[in-house]
Amino acid sequence: MLCLIEATLPTFLSITISGDTRIPFPECITQIFFYTFCVGTEFFLLKFMAYDRYVAICVPLRYTTIMKPNLCFMLCSIAWFVGFCNSFTHAILVSNLFFCHFQEISHFYCDLKTMIELSSSDVTNIETMVSVECLFLGVIPFLLTLASDICIIVTILNIQISAGRLRAFSSCSSHLTILILFYGPSLSSYLIPLSKQSEEQNNALSLLYTALVPTLNPLVYSLRNKQVWKAAGLLMKRYGKC
Repeated sequence: MLCLIEATLPTFLSITISGDTRIPFPECITQIFFYTFCVGTEFFLLKFMAYDRYVAICVPLRYTTIMKPNLCFMLCSIAWFVGFCNSFTHAILVSNLFFCHFQEISHFYCDLKTMIELSSSDVTNIETMVSVECLFLGVIPFLLTLASDICIIVTILNIQISAGRLRAFSSCSSHLTILILFYGPSLSSYLIPLSKQSEEQNNALSLLYTALVPTLNPLVYSLRNKQVWKAAGLLMKRYGKC
């Protein structure tokens, strides 16, 4: 999530402060690479986190047997490897497209979808690839994550002890919040054709999952941390005495 912020917002802040809206083509391709890498990797990491929560809540006695360090390392490696291959392919394809000498990007970063629309080359192949990518890297992981979350919710509702039900729900509520905020805008931004949504809507959706969600991510996950609450209480007491 932090890498996603670093891939998009520094350029946006630089343009806002300096007023210089120019961005060289190599920098634009680099931004596309890191942006698609972060988004694609995040899709898989959220799915693997959902699987981890599923095992922890639905089959807790087998958690240590299933979620071994080797398996966790392998899942993370798969997410990073698939994200790298996907982003590298997109960067190569976009770099081979033909653009006019100067183009105005109606966005706050070099968005892949916007760059494809600006190209004067035949973009049929890359548009098909983006659609297939959204299906296999976005929709299918989202449906699998949703299925595991439904199993988790059913298991939580079947817990007889209210304290245990609350503890189980709190362990997955943070993940559910980030899941909805990240998957919803990102998939909507790329699944809805650009002709059927305004530039303002596209920019707003992009800003939501590239800036707002990564910013809220540490806050959402820290709300269930007792040490964070304890530290916040101490700070409130300290400033209350001042």
